[in-house]
Amino acid sequence: MTGDFTRFAVYYAPPPGSELARAGAGWLGWDADAGQAVAHPDLGLDLAQLTATPRKYGLHGTLKAPMRLSCPVASFLDGVETVAQTLAPVELGRLTLRALDGFVAIMPQPPQPPALSDAAARIVQDLDPFRAPLSAQDLARRRATPLSARQETLLQDWGYPYVMDEFRFHITLSGRVSPATMPDVLRAAHAWFGPALDAAHVMTDLAVFAQDMAGRFHLIRRFALRG
Repeated sequence: MTGDFTRFAVYYAPPPGSELARAGAGWLGWDADAGQAVAHPDLGLDLAQLTATPRKYGLHGTLKAPMRLSCPVASFLDGVETVAQTLAPVELGRLTLRALDGFVAIMPQPPQPPALSDAAARIVQDLDPFRAPLSAQDLARRRATPLSARQETLLQDWGYPYVMDEFRFHITLSGRVSPATMPDVLRAAHAWFGPALDAAHVMTDLAVFAQDMAGRFHLIRRFALRG
């Protein structure tokens, strides 16, 4: 099955069957764990349009951004397992809904847990040898959004501009939202996700997602954090 995928990523994904996983699948209209579409709830919004961009990725927080591999898939999965065995579970604390650069996202309450930043940096660094070089098309896509000089350096070094000191953990829930619409979207998101965000959250594993030929991401493996 792994031969049918084009890119691979390492994400945080809430535990399968959890309130957050169910709420996210309904909101986005895609359950990456089951690999199937889910009906949107009726929240008075055009969720199909609002979530068109993040839907294909499934509910996730990026740790190692989608990449083409420079090695067999089995070698990459072994590498992820090796990293997971060295990392301890990470306390995310209470999660909150925020407007982030014009998007709606779930984020840890500030400040971002240092253990999360440290784990993300380790994941980026230790898994980078499995990443194929970026193509000219990949670079153009990343540069479509203006990058700072630091972000350009990170893009060149690690294949993604929002890593290391530029890393902000977030779970994207929408495409770009206009300022006039943002209050309504946030109200609907609070109503839908409120119960799922009520308790503290812990990252207990690394979730490997893979992109199919149609562009949808599927959760293919989880590796428990055992450090």
